[in-house]
Amino acid sequence: MPMVDLDGLDPNRIPRHVACVMDGNGRWATKQGLPRTEGHRAGEEALFDAACGALELGIPYFTVYAFSTENWRRPHEEVRFLLNVIADQLLTRRRDELHRMGVRIRFMGRRDWRVPRWVVRRMDEAAALTAANRAMTLTVAFNYGGRAELVDAVRAIVESGVAARRIDERTIRQHLYAPELPDPDLVIRTSGEFRISNFLLWELAYSELVFTDVLWPDFRREHLFEAVREFQARDRRYGNTPGVRDDGIP
Repeated sequence: MPMVDLDGLDPNRIPRHVACVMDGNGRWATKQGLPRTEGHRAGEEALFDAACGALELGIPYFTVYAFSTENWRRPHEEVRFLLNVIADQLLTRRRDELHRMGVRIRFMGRRDWRVPRWVVRRMDEAAALTAANRAMTLTVAFNYGGRAELVDAVRAIVESGVAARRIDERTIRQHLYAPELPDPDLVIRTSGEFRISNFLLWELAYSELVFTDVLWPDFRREHLFEAVREFQARDRRYGNTPGVRDDGIP
């Protein structure tokens, strides 16, 4: 794994959980005079390099937005190609490389009728193969939507028979897709867009947001490191006045 300059990074303030909205594949391909599908293929290389960078920094949890509940609206051929990229490259070729590096692969999102069974099978195989790894957890948000996650959580709570007066934030968290996943400290969105796009709506309540003009296929670990530098330069107060503790005492 090639080393990159880590100057300016405080090893004691590395975010525990970094999440990425991987945006710009289609625009990257258009700029290159290529079909949009080639942008998705190039985006897989960017994902692998960014994951390696997260591992190099010692980030315990790295989450990527790979396929949203809204992505099914894209042209059929593009959807099929994107599914093939995820299944054939990430879940087969890269799976073994990530496994050798000690990365645990997990998935979050709906497993409804729209997800082909062969894709579900590849997902389960990757998760089972890497289940015991502890170097880093790579969570792939697939057929995921933040609103869908909250709807599914509410449905599960109702079906479990929890009384309304007993529902609190802890109850909702316990019914999210990945309740054991810590809230992201840092969320990165590429391609110059300034939107959340229905990603981790519950979990990013106090996340630091970093937006970059870099299109996702051009994103590499040095861009991740730069985002972490920006994160470390910020003062995270969680709603408190600067210099005041949670109990209100300076």
